[in-house]
Amino acid sequence: MQALKQYDGKYWKNLFDSRVGKTTWPYGSGVWSKKEWVLPEIDSDDIVSAFEGNSNLFWAERYGKEYLKMSDLWVKHCGISHTGSFKDLGMTVLVSQVNRLKKMNKPVVGVGCASTGDTSAALSAYCAAAGIPSIVFLPANKISIAQLVQPIANGAFVLSLDTDFDGCMQLIREVTSELPIYLANSLNSLRLEGQKTAAIEILQQFDWEVPDWVIVPGGNLGNIYAFYKGFNMCKELGLVDRLPRLVCAQAANANPLYLYYKSGWKDFKPVRANTTFASAIQIGDPVSIDRAVYALKNCDGIVEEATEEELMDAMAQADSTGMFICPHTGVALTALNKLRNSGVIGKTDRTVVVSTAHGLKFTQSKTDYHSKDIKDMACRLANPPVSVKADFGSVMDVLQKYLLSKVPKY
Repeated sequence: MQALKQYDGKYWKNLFDSRVGKTTWPYGSGVWSKKEWVLPEIDSDDIVSAFEGNSNLFWAERYGKEYLKMSDLWVKHCGISHTGSFKDLGMTVLVSQVNRLKKMNKPVVGVGCASTGDTSAALSAYCAAAGIPSIVFLPANKISIAQLVQPIANGAFVLSLDTDFDGCMQLIREVTSELPIYLANSLNSLRLEGQKTAAIEILQQFDWEVPDWVIVPGGNLGNIYAFYKGFNMCKELGLVDRLPRLVCAQAANANPLYLYYKSGWKDFKPVRANTTFASAIQIGDPVSIDRAVYALKNCDGIVEEATEEELMDAMAQADSTGMFICPHTGVALTALNKLRNSGVIGKTDRTVVVSTAHGLKFTQSKTDYHSKDIKDMACRLANPPVSVKADFGSVMDVLQKYLLSKVPKY
């Protein structure tokens, strides 16, 4: 930080802004356009990048006005990325460093991770691009087919284990301590160095104005800390004068941070994570718990939770206004809804919800919802297709009935 402070905030703003949208290697990446703040000593020839980042900051105008009476709601679509999730932001940094180590003839045979889906997709893609073997530990039958097929397609060595994510995490830590396999989970701070650039990017997209709130889904809890670090670096280095308040949103079925927060930060206990549609955050013993608590305490942060029905309804609601989000974003939107209804978040507060993965990875859950195939769930916003005979009269009948239902009632 002392070295970075040799330059003022205006210098950094101008430098970062000058690189956006350019093809000059490696600055076209949203991560590597902030190279000096991420991994300054790496040679650009060693960087492994798919020009990740620079993701859309979407003005959720209709959703905000119609469902929350808010005029300044934004969704940061981090899932619009190379492998369809925010994990690309951290993985480009980590795999680049491994690529550098291999060129220095360090004893690294491959890179390994435990994953609930998205980490394995990012790891396998970047390793494949660099020609580095990747090893993935996945909990059997606990991730979507779309997530499972990504590391398989990219040539990773995939182990499907009869345990949950926390069990996979324990095993990968034991294995990497014995074998020359580099650990790629967010225990490794290189991941967070990349992920923090999404926070800097949000400030850039608002022309360096600080939003009031940023809401982030939380599982292993590295990302909430990464967002805090990005915002805090901008404040320390003079690019902005304050921090936004952060909200970490958890699924009620995997909510150890929420329970810790509600206890007044008195007694942290890991939980046994139950099945949730927000499968990437189905984690009961998060490795970055201390980092997350530090971040939340330093920005007057809040933790909120979402039940399965709440998160699925929120996802369907958002999709009905033109988005196509993942269940984890449904968790974040539920947190927003609760904080808005309680008056904590005001109707004019500039609020950013971080969408962590692309909705196309979770089509089965969406299909089940709209088919009303989810046990003990009303699926009240389901929109199933209507079966109609292939003749003009039948089609006209159903269309007229549908159109009448859309006529405003005065």
